[in-house]
Amino acid sequence: MEGSELWTILAWVLFWAVLIGAATLFSLRLLRRASVLAQICLVVVATVAVLVAGMVSAFNAMFISARDLEVMWYILAVASAVAVALSLMLGAGVSRNAARLVVAARRLGRGETLDHAGEGRGSAPAMTSELAQLAKELEASSRSLAESREREAAIETARRELVSWISHDLRTPLASMRAMTEALEDGMASDVPGYYRKIIGQTEQMTAMVNDLLELSKIQSGTLRLRAEPLDLYDLVSDALSDLAPLAAQRGITLDGGGDRECMAVADGPSLARAVRNILLNAIIYSRPDTEVHVSVGRDGLGHHGGNAVVAVQDQCGGIRNEDLPHLFETGWQKDPARGTTEGLQGRYSGAGIGLSMVAGIVKAHGGSVTVENVDGGCRFALSLPAGSVPATSGISADERPGGAA
Repeated sequence: MEGSELWTILAWVLFWAVLIGAATLFSLRLLRRASVLAQICLVVVATVAVLVAGMVSAFNAMFISARDLEVMWYILAVASAVAVALSLMLGAGVSRNAARLVVAARRLGRGETLDHAGEGRGSAPAMTSELAQLAKELEASSRSLAESREREAAIETARRELVSWISHDLRTPLASMRAMTEALEDGMASDVPGYYRKIIGQTEQMTAMVNDLLELSKIQSGTLRLRAEPLDLYDLVSDALSDLAPLAAQRGITLDGGGDRECMAVADGPSLARAVRNILLNAIIYSRPDTEVHVSVGRDGLGHHGGNAVVAVQDQCGGIRNEDLPHLFETGWQKDPARGTTEGLQGRYSGAGIGLSMVAGIVKAHGGSVTVENVDGGCRFALSLPAGSVPATSGISADERPGGAA
């Protein structure tokens, strides 16, 4: 083949490629909202058209015989038919897979859970890697949304129960205070100083409840701020033991503290002291009379100068059923449905069922964890704080909220 003929063939092929390519791009722009099947067929037809036009121009430039030209047309016709048929098959499979994804997205919008195993059966063609990845993402989103709906339902149920319980707990002291004030006003009270003491006790009870609710709202809204400072956990526990010793003696409970005398940690002193006090108060409330509550301070893992700082409280409550253990740190949960406050705890114990939930939130805000397990004769609560410091101001996010909050 001479050089001039080669350049002529290349020029014709380039001409048809540019012309048909531009027409195809314009058509695709017009059909951008059409189905995937139509767009695939258009691309394949354009490719075949460029091939046919280029070959016809090349054969005409080479002045082949009529018989050769007839054979060439037969070959091009069969090849074009096969190419279009294959494009239709491919496009139909992609279109069906896209339709399946549309149905899956519609089900996801209705709140249904997608089942990949169920949708993978049948005569549906295998998806391309991109569509298969999209299907997996839809299924993962479906599972996440289902879990989120379950969490939201649990949170809403807990909130309704908490509001109901708090309303009941507030109504009882208010009714008592009103009855006593009316008796004082009418001069019917035989023990006036005793009535005053009871009114003050009921007021302290409601104050403790309101303070607990305010603290819990900060924890659950992520606005709890922590001021990191070096502190000795042994001194912190000693202060809590001294504060609650009269109450323990009143109930016949012996408090026993021990452990490392210099167990330093970097944490927020007031909030951590509140958490330790709540755990210790919980142990005193539920331990059987004339028993012992043991508190220990130390480190795990790496000895005195490393590892996590651990404050452990072991009571003599008789143990907790295994099915109830996961609910201990849920907001408002109490095993006793009557939710009556323990006698003699006015001003110290709110009775709202949120003390352990506050403990979980405070410890989690410090980057630590709180666990509970049954031991001989009772339970052991362990507050574990990581080595190192917490940020100067720190909070917990919405998905880390205690009491069932995500």
